[in-house]
Amino acid sequence: MMFRLVMCIWILTLTSGPTATFAEAAPRILAIGDSLLAWHKQRGRSIADVVSTELKEPIRNRSVGGARLMYELPLTGAMGLNVSRQFKRGPWEWVLVSGGGNDLLFGCGCSRCDRQIERMVSGDGRRGVVPNLLYRIRKTGAKVIVIGYLRSPGVGSMIDGCKQEGDTYEARLAKTAQHMNGVFFVSNADLVPHGDRSFHSGDMIHPSPKGSAAIGRRVAALIRQVDQSR
Repeated sequence: MMFRLVMCIWILTLTSGPTATFAEAAPRILAIGDSLLAWHKQRGRSIADVVSTELKEPIRNRSVGGARLMYELPLTGAMGLNVSRQFKRGPWEWVLVSGGGNDLLFGCGCSRCDRQIERMVSGDGRRGVVPNLLYRIRKTGAKVIVIGYLRSPGVGSMIDGCKQEGDTYEARLAKTAQHMNGVFFVSNADLVPHGDRSFHSGDMIHPSPKGSAAIGRRVAALIRQVDQSR
């Protein structure tokens, strides 16, 4: 019972930060995913907040730190630790999606992860948990942007050993985007110069405000490119 109470408080804390508000009442963009999108949410400096500011429109950010694509516990999964369950049908024109990093880091320790990656997305990009989620979103008419992770700058990060698995996983995500109309993949593999710590938070895993801003600008630019009414 105490564990559940602690988890509830933790998730509510992670999800409570407001995204930038504008005159338009109903958000047309939704963000779902893990800590890549949830980081700095309480401070109004998450990736979604940057996209919101760039496009001058509100965004609903349901992302939760620690969320996984493959998460079995029903209660906490429904509260956001399962990325797929963060998505609810709504007036969304765009949905921003992140996820998979926690499945690799905690599900297989970034070692011998072939089976884990295959479950998330097949080699041809057409099958798996991620394509299924993206197909479900696309059936509502919303376009989707899948956002890739930062890479370690090669300076003391616990994810240094995850590079090969991350590259394999994201190469498959890029194939999914190629196969599925209205789905786009934004890679951030080239964003961080070698040895530059400024794009990462102190843990050298999550984005700093600078990193979130750089990713947010990439995402906003893609939305503008596809939808010139914004």
